[in-house]
Amino acid sequence: MISSNDFRTGVTIDLDGSVWRVVEFLHVKPGKGSAFVRTKLKNVQSGNVVERTFRAGETVPQAVLEKRTMQHTYREGDELVFMDMETYEEMRLTPEQVGDRVKYLKEEMEINIVTWGTRVLEVELPNSVVLKITDTDPGVKGDTATGGTKPAIVETGAQVMVPLFISIGEKIKIDTRTDSYLGREN
Repeated sequence: MISSNDFRTGVTIDLDGSVWRVVEFLHVKPGKGSAFVRTKLKNVQSGNVVERTFRAGETVPQAVLEKRTMQHTYREGDELVFMDMETYEEMRLTPEQVGDRVKYLKEEMEINIVTWGTRVLEVELPNSVVLKITDTDPGVKGDTATGGTKPAIVETGAQVMVPLFISIGEKIKIDTRTDSYLGREN
């Protein structure tokens, strides 16, 4: 249990059978009446954001999340197989559980899996990945870094907008949070 007086940004609580993360909080002590805590909570599973007010000192169950470093080892049918880097246990997840960033997942990539009890809440990929370009329109003489962008397909099948001078076979760095090109990689 955690008191509403102890709310801080990033604290996770269990409300109505779901995990909520405190995004914003404000302790309010009005001149008349009792103090309260006004919060903005984000549902970890669905991403919904709600505002909720708690009485000062009100206790709510704290959601204890476990973060484990795992390595994507291989794909078997519709499942992705991950290996715990400490215990060598395997965990199987579907692409839906991983989310839309599954398009940047390649074998032997280390990721963090956040669980609550037995339920997988989040799969955290690195903020940037280095991938090889497998298909894009050829570069033409005169294409510059400030000229524009074109679509390119990387080795995992994801499509990224890259500068006109990038060609097939080059390795590029991609920001997985914004799906944007960060630069060439040697």
